[in-house]
Amino acid sequence: MSGILDLLNSDLGKQIIGGISQETNQPADKTASVVSMAMPILLGAMKRNASSEGGAANLMNALNNKHDGSILDNLGGLFGGGVNEDVKQDGLGILGHVLGGSQNNAVQALSQKSGLDTNSVMQILQVAAPILLGYLGKQKKQQNVNSDSGIGDLLGGLMGGGSKQPQQQSLIESMLDGNNDGSVIDDIAGMVLGGGNKKKGGLGGLLGSFFGK
Repeated sequence: MSGILDLLNSDLGKQIIGGISQETNQPADKTASVVSMAMPILLGAMKRNASSEGGAANLMNALNNKHDGSILDNLGGLFGGGVNEDVKQDGLGILGHVLGGSQNNAVQALSQKSGLDTNSVMQILQVAAPILLGYLGKQKKQQNVNSDSGIGDLLGGLMGGGSKQPQQQSLIESMLDGNNDGSVIDDIAGMVLGGGNKKKGGLGGLLGSFFGK
């Protein structure tokens, strides 16, 4: 299974980034930067949420119903006449649910790293979040994932780029809460910004490739 960054480098990924760039009136390179940093953060937060029984069940329910992957089948329609307001509101709901109280910290970190203001980052994330859930729903279908434990494995695979990179995957998982305070995003946000002493055990090199230069 390919990871989320492989998706973003594919033709489909370029279509997604081009569409989000056009929708938000932001440069394509900065849009790509925000999306490629945000997707692993969102997946990491979802994986953390799915580690609880209720969290996994809620995510499975969302993927079985609203986010089944169909959004990816007609990206031309999604971006053609401007993204529907319902999709954007859905994106806001996803971000609030997945990131919780850490949303502002994540947005500020992405803003500082990308050079875009926080409003522009939020506009990008609003459109990207439903697409990410759709991609997750499509992967769930293709791999016939029907259990709560399976969804955690699926998220881990998308973050780590598949089973060929278990070391990278475990590194990503271990850094999700570097100071064990339960706040996934604070720790990743610190690392996205070059968070000093948290770059231990080869994490610096991993983050260099994971979050771009």
